[in-house]
Amino acid sequence: MFERFTRDARAAVTLAQDEAGALGAERIDADHVLLAAVRTDGAARRALASLGVQPDDVAAAVRAREGLDDEALASIGVDLAAIREQVESTFGPGALDAGPPTSPRTFTPDAKKLLEVALREAVRSRRRSIDTGHLLLAAVRLDETGAHAALGALGLTDDAVRDAVTAAWAAAA
Repeated sequence: MFERFTRDARAAVTLAQDEAGALGAERIDADHVLLAAVRTDGAARRALASLGVQPDDVAAAVRAREGLDDEALASIGVDLAAIREQVESTFGPGALDAGPPTSPRTFTPDAKKLLEVALREAVRSRRRSIDTGHLLLAAVRLDETGAHAALGALGLTDDAVRDAVTAAWAAAA
């Protein structure tokens, strides 16, 4: 299946491992694939930008789902940046970061399903290859995943995302 992925989609799948690691996850989940897709220059990023959503907005929605909501913690007096600075001054830079995995991270069933649905979206849209737009469309279609929940938290509807991806493809043609 990966032979049908465009350069941007391949980059997103590779970056998903980094996104999972940055969030301390042992496995790559659907929300990590979504976040990587919108951080990669491609149809997904352009589509969300047309809806007023930037990659950092998606990252904040994913972090909030994973319990790392900086603003919510700040509202009760917890400053994560100050805690990180203090720990790193005592134990060294990166002390709070997860170490490198002993083996490559694997995909969760939700992430695998997202990749499968991206292939179906490519077939549905009559495209020969799978790009980040298809990854984004798969995320909005899979309503039981964290990726879908993160998009919903940003106020994005399935129809709006679908229309934005279609427009991004048209603009690139």
